[in-house]
Amino acid sequence: MLSYQSATNSSAAGVVERVVTVARPVEVRYTLTGIGSRLGPVLGAVKAWSADWAAHQAGNSVEVRRHTGPAPPEGRGIWHDRAVTGSRWTRGLAMAAALLLVLTACTTGFGELKLRIAAGTPSGVYYQLAQPLASAWQADLGIDRPQVLQTQGSPDNVDKVLAGKADVAFVAADVAVEQYQKRHDLAALARIHDDYLHIVVRSDSSIRSVSQLAGHRIAIGSPSSGVEYIANQLLKVAGLTASVTTILRGLDKSVLALLNGEVDAFFWSGGLPTPTLAGYNTQGSLRLLDIADVMPKMQALSPVYSTASIPASTYNQPRPVTTLLVPNFLVVPKAMPDDVAEALVRGLFDARPELANANQAALSIDVHPGIETQPIPLHPGAVRYYRSQKT
Repeated sequence: MLSYQSATNSSAAGVVERVVTVARPVEVRYTLTGIGSRLGPVLGAVKAWSADWAAHQAGNSVEVRRHTGPAPPEGRGIWHDRAVTGSRWTRGLAMAAALLLVLTACTTGFGELKLRIAAGTPSGVYYQLAQPLASAWQADLGIDRPQVLQTQGSPDNVDKVLAGKADVAFVAADVAVEQYQKRHDLAALARIHDDYLHIVVRSDSSIRSVSQLAGHRIAIGSPSSGVEYIANQLLKVAGLTASVTTILRGLDKSVLALLNGEVDAFFWSGGLPTPTLAGYNTQGSLRLLDIADVMPKMQALSPVYSTASIPASTYNQPRPVTTLLVPNFLVVPKAMPDDVAEALVRGLFDARPELANANQAALSIDVHPGIETQPIPLHPGAVRYYRSQKT
């Protein structure tokens, strides 16, 4: 099989032509260009030599002699610095080997590729979308079904990618940007759906604004989750960090704690509607807080935050509320091969119907907003896909 990097290097050098077949499974075919075909006799000789060498290699040692005598007369340029010569020889041999592979194996699939997707908790949107996406990538790339990893949420997801424990991650943009500013090892495949910040109290609560959370008990999401991250950000800019008591609870436990009087409010960040909230609020027992007064400070904190509105009809509320919107990204290691990244992006957009069946948040996944991942750069393979979609 032709390696991703050697094929990419040869293609960039104009020696081979790269053609992507979009049928399932995806294939990437490499053929010699006109200039590349002129190397055919040379590569044929290399192929014959390599077969003969392999047959006689076992048990034999190979001695490589280097020039160790005095430097040649000035201007003759016969001998060069050994490090430079060795480097050029190595690059030339690598190119010859890559081209030889083109002659003997002109197609490459992704059959040996193993993927792990960091996807949050089973009740969350990330996890619900990761399941059909894993199945789609299995079919599109002709690989074993990617492993969907249960995690705590966005911070945990991006940490796993950076630590080499996951290959793809669903992550809230604010968390991704903070990590990218520390280490430029991340690249984005796409902007996917957007999440809306929910600050929820009981419908009979006296709490009417963010400032009135002071002195109260608040659930701020699961440990190492995107909800915990954004809750702490908001409490900080509102000057409430020292005046509230926070506990870590997932969404289901947060709702129950609120209804049982164990907490006075809870934070949640998710799509519209979040089924758990809609299900618990059939009797109108929950109310959302409007956070318009703190939005200027939140937007100054991160370039990815924007203002949005949650319609009253979404959760049977008396009126719409202003809240914070944060995008979600699909991120990968910067070092992922371009062909793999391109195939993953193609598979993502081809799987939109299946993703939407799993969760309505996927209805907003589209090629045009998909490129909006600033300040995290798109992976070069993703860029290649988006350029191919221009009409």
